[in-house]
Amino acid sequence: MLTEDGKHLYVSYDEYHSLIEKLAIKIHQSGWQFDTILCLARGGMRPGDILSRIFDKPLAIMSTSSYRAEAGTVQGHLDIARYITTPQGEIAGKVLLVDDLADSGATLHAVLDMLRTGYKPITELKSAVIWTKGVSKFMPDYSVEYLPTNPWIHQPFEGYDSMGPEKLLEKWKV
Repeated sequence: MLTEDGKHLYVSYDEYHSLIEKLAIKIHQSGWQFDTILCLARGGMRPGDILSRIFDKPLAIMSTSSYRAEAGTVQGHLDIARYITTPQGEIAGKVLLVDDLADSGATLHAVLDMLRTGYKPITELKSAVIWTKGVSKFMPDYSVEYLPTNPWIHQPFEGYDSMGPEKLLEKWKV
């Protein structure tokens, strides 16, 4: 649900999963065939997992991080892992890069550049996200929702960012 001022988008688990399913439909209807899904941890892990199941393709993982401060709400220095975890040796062929959103677009742009220059076995590379913000300087190949007002997206699992084990113990009275 988008707030009236357009500054916050609150997404339930049901909405989140529906958006991933709509992303899968867009990818399928494009007719593009790919060999592997490469998700960016952490935001792309949930969509990557679901897409991997739907398309019955192996899931590779690359860790990136740029949102660390203020419980993950302030963008900082971009860190990109040097290695990709994949179940089939080296990542190769046609690869679908998956993340949750194109915010500024910096992460997706940097990762795609790195993959194109540093991973020669990749023959074709496309990107997929749930949301693309109006401020993004990068346009993914596949996206479900375009957000011109650039809201902060409150994903259904973000409560865990500030929970900690003590709060869980309190919640469950263990």
